[in-house]
Amino acid sequence: MDFPFLDNWRKPHPDAEGAAAASTDQLSDDPGSATQLLSECELLREHARAAGVELDDSVESLAALDQLLPHWREDPEVTPWLGTDAGLYLGTVMVRAVPGARWVLWPDRQPVVQLPSGREVDVLEEGSAWAETGSPELSQAYAEVSED
Repeated sequence: MDFPFLDNWRKPHPDAEGAAAASTDQLSDDPGSATQLLSECELLREHARAAGVELDDSVESLAALDQLLPHWREDPEVTPWLGTDAGLYLGTVMVRAVPGARWVLWPDRQPVVQLPSGREVDVLEEGSAWAETGSPELSQAYAEVSED
């Protein structure tokens, strides 16, 4: 699966000293576009749809994902991609449901969700763990940050 927007984040910034700040500003300048771009999660949406689950970017959809039978674990090439999608989807739900949450980029240009408290959540790590082992559940990960 090709994620062209990730390629752009990985390209070196012409001004190395300002790379992290510029990247964060890019997401901050147009948070709606960043959320839209990061919410695509095509592979996850296909798996969910095949199982009869419609992903509507709601908190309830995270619980529905947690109930899916993990057939993807049979294919070690699919699991990492699905984990990335699950993390991006979790982040999308957080940004849309937690007032003040937003996407930011770490200095290595990895997208994370920053909560109003300033805490940053590595949603890609959460999604990867969910895809590989089922723990933590996506709904549990959301519940923990929604109280922050």
